[in-house]
Amino acid sequence: MDTAEQIAVPETANQVKSDQPAAPTGRFKVWVEDETDFSLNSISLLGHNFYEHPLLQLDQLEALAHRLLPSKQCRFIAPGAKQSSKFIHHAESPDGRDLSDVFANISEPGSWVALYNAETDPQYAGLVNEAISSVEHLVDREQPGIFSPQAFIFISAPPSVTPFHIDRENNFWLQIHGRKIMNVWDSHDRGIIPAHTVESFIIDGSLHDVILKDEFMDARHEWDLGPGEGVYFPSTSPHSTRTENTWVTPDNGVTVSIGIVFYTKTTRRHAYIHSLNRLLRRFGLSPRFPGESPFDGIKFGLGRLLVGLKKWLRGYKPPTGY
Repeated sequence: MDTAEQIAVPETANQVKSDQPAAPTGRFKVWVEDETDFSLNSISLLGHNFYEHPLLQLDQLEALAHRLLPSKQCRFIAPGAKQSSKFIHHAESPDGRDLSDVFANISEPGSWVALYNAETDPQYAGLVNEAISSVEHLVDREQPGIFSPQAFIFISAPPSVTPFHIDRENNFWLQIHGRKIMNVWDSHDRGIIPAHTVESFIIDGSLHDVILKDEFMDARHEWDLGPGEGVYFPSTSPHSTRTENTWVTPDNGVTVSIGIVFYTKTTRRHAYIHSLNRLLRRFGLSPRFPGESPFDGIKFGLGRLLVGLKKWLRGYKPPTGY
């Protein structure tokens, strides 16, 4: 999950209500209601029981935040952000408070803390692997070769926002505590995110041209999600979240969500094709998006050669996912 700063990581348009199925017995799991309808290329509603996981309770998340802070994996966003704001986050609290003070007042309106790459902490690596193992059979039947599973945890108090952006990874996004409104747009809609903008993000991590426009709002999918609910969305699906205070009570005012994200051989293949496509575009051509050309096999090979030359000649360090 990449953002504008790299880490050394209206009325409802399409309201969907779904009765979540009962949780499977045994370990913590993620599931879909009808596995026959699930596709890695489409948006799907999820169920899960990770909201009961001991490591996803606020006291444990505060301890994790202290462990991640020295490596700048604990991030902050300034209050007042909107869905259309640039997704710019910081390694220090915007008001200068220390982390203990931030968590002591985490239910204050507009609070926002993100824990990036939680899987780098040994305790949370097991949690990520457990989540991935519960959906691996769904992934492998379509895009085998899962690699680099990661976890991004968001803690906030209404009203707060995670601005409109895209990520490289496929995402099993789970609501843990409180409620959150999730907006997701179709990753295949080039009117929302043009091909050249996707290429810049995949290659350089740039969100500069990822811009939410008013006319995009009617194309969004929107869900008001609570604990035990979630959404799967594919790589480069535009998305944003917001929290509202209608559900807040004196003892329940903090929302927590986690994105369990991962790459596959297909996302890697697409990354190399994006690299070649950007070169072709500079020569005035209009290459097809990955997955749309009968010459993708050739483009993949040429893209790997191109990236290899950039690494050798220019010291290029491709982002995770290649």
